Amino acid sequence: MEFNEKLQELRKSKGLTQEELAEALYVSRTAISKWESGRGYPSIDSLKEISKFFSVTIDELLSSEKIVNIAERENKSNIRNICDLLFRITDLMSILLIILPLYPKTVNDFVYSVSLFSYSDLTPVNRTAYWTVFILLILFGAVKVILNQVKIEKDGIFSRIYLLL
Repeated sequence: MEFNEKLQELRKSKGLTQEELAEALYVSRTAISKWESGRGYPSIDSLKEISKFFSVTIDELLSSEKIVNIAERENKSNIRNICDLLFRITDLMSILLIILPLYPKTVNDFVYSVSLFSYSDLTPVNRTAYWTVFILLILFGAVKVILNQVKIEKDGIFSRIYLLL
């Protein structure tokens, strides 16, 4: 018996509607409908709540293969979210390094803090290196946004690009 059939059977055995089960599990009725129709699976946390609510084990709800698939999907999603957060922080930090007055500039024996735009005590090689790094960070961020917006499958070459970004 598949998960969707087991969930529907458990719900009906308690005499609950989808709406009542959704309220008990703190999820939407749509989520319950998707799970019961086989169009989706709950997260690990939701599975724990379902098993606790119906007093059954997760193994009784799912086959071990489906448990592994759901866990892998959730892990990939968590890793992707953490990577996205780190990239956003990196983008923000690179912008701050350009804008904030962090660089010393000596004028009449006084040292002032200036932004990278005004910092002139760099050799041409260092200036080129700084701006190249900042521009590359901005370009990688833009490519990542574009890939996310068009929702390209991240397999093959695109998964390598995604990991690099």
